[in-house]
Amino acid sequence: MPTAVIYDCEGARLSADERAFFRDADPLGFILFADHCSTPDDVRAHVDELREAVGRDDVLFLIDQEGGRVVRMKPPAFPAHPPAARFGELYRLDPAKAREAARLNGFLLGRMTASLGVNVNCVPMLDIPQIDTDPVVIGDRAIAAHPDIVADLAGAMAAGLIDGGALPVIKHLPGHGRALVDSHKDLPRIGASIGDLRATDFAPFKALNGALMGMTGHIVFDAIDADLCATMSETVITEIIRGDIGFDGLLFSDDLRMGALDGDIGARVHDSLAAGCDIALCCNFTMEEKRAAACAAPVLSGDALRRVDAVFDALPIPPAHDPAALSADYDRLNALLRPVLLV
Repeated sequence: MPTAVIYDCEGARLSADERAFFRDADPLGFILFADHCSTPDDVRAHVDELREAVGRDDVLFLIDQEGGRVVRMKPPAFPAHPPAARFGELYRLDPAKAREAARLNGFLLGRMTASLGVNVNCVPMLDIPQIDTDPVVIGDRAIAAHPDIVADLAGAMAAGLIDGGALPVIKHLPGHGRALVDSHKDLPRIGASIGDLRATDFAPFKALNGALMGMTGHIVFDAIDADLCATMSETVITEIIRGDIGFDGLLFSDDLRMGALDGDIGARVHDSLAAGCDIALCCNFTMEEKRAAACAAPVLSGDALRRVDAVFDALPIPPAHDPAALSADYDRLNALLRPVLLV
C-alpha cells in the first residue's frame, strides 16, 4: 500500500539512491518540475522510470502547468498557454466565448500532459485577488476578482482537463487571494472577517466542492485559527475546508519546503497529515529530508485511502492522437483569445 506522500527527483534522471529509496518508501506519486521536462521524450522516460522504481501501475504524476509564467513544460519544446487572467478578461467581453476558451485550454493542457503519462495537473487556481494582493504569488495566475466568474471559468477549465485525459486539483484551499506576501518566502496572515471570507474567498471552492482533488495554502486566517496556517490547522481543514466549503476530495498540502513554514521536515509532514491533509507534498527535498519525510508519512488508510481510490477510479483515458484536430483546437483557442491578447 502506498504512503501518503508525493516526492520529486533531484535531477532529470533517477540516481541509484533515489531508485532504491522510492522502491522502499512507496510514495503515492511524484511531481515533475522543469528539469524533468526538457522534451516530450524526457517526460515519458522520467515517468516510466519512476513507475518502474515503485513497481506499481497506480501512480499519480503531478505537474504545475497553469499557463503563463507557471509552467514546467516550456516552449519551444511544448506549446505556450496563456495565464488564467486572460480568460477572466475575455469573460468581461463575452462570457460564452470565455467559457469555451477556458474549456478548450483545459482540454489542450490535459491532452499535452496526459499523452506523456502525467495524469494530474495542479489547476485551476481559484484564489480571488485583492487590490494589494502579492503580485508574484497571485497576479495573472488569478482568473478574476469575482467569485462567480472564477467558479464558472474554473469549472469549464477543469471539465476540459478531464476530457483531455488528466485530473484537476483546485487550489489553494480555502483561499490564498488576500495574501500580501509570497508564501514561497514568508507566511501570509489574513485578517478578514469570517463573513467576508465566506462571501468571497471560500465561494468558488464551495461552488466546485465536488472536485476529486484540492491543495491547501500556507496562510494564517486570524478569524479561524490565529496560531496555525491552513495546512497545519485541524480547525481550518475540519471546520472550513471539509465543513463550510464541503470539500471531500483528496487534500494535498502545498509544498512543505516553502518559506512560509518552519520546523524540521519530518515535523512538517507529520503536522500537515495530523491536521487533516491526506497527502504531504514534498518538493526539492534532499535525500536526507526525503528519508525524514518517509519516516513521518504513514501508509494510506481510512478516508485518505477512500479518496485515493476514487481518484484512480476516475482517471480518464487520454484521447487518441490526432495532429490535425490538435492544430485546429489551438487555432480556435488563439482566435477566441485574440481580443485580450492584442492589448
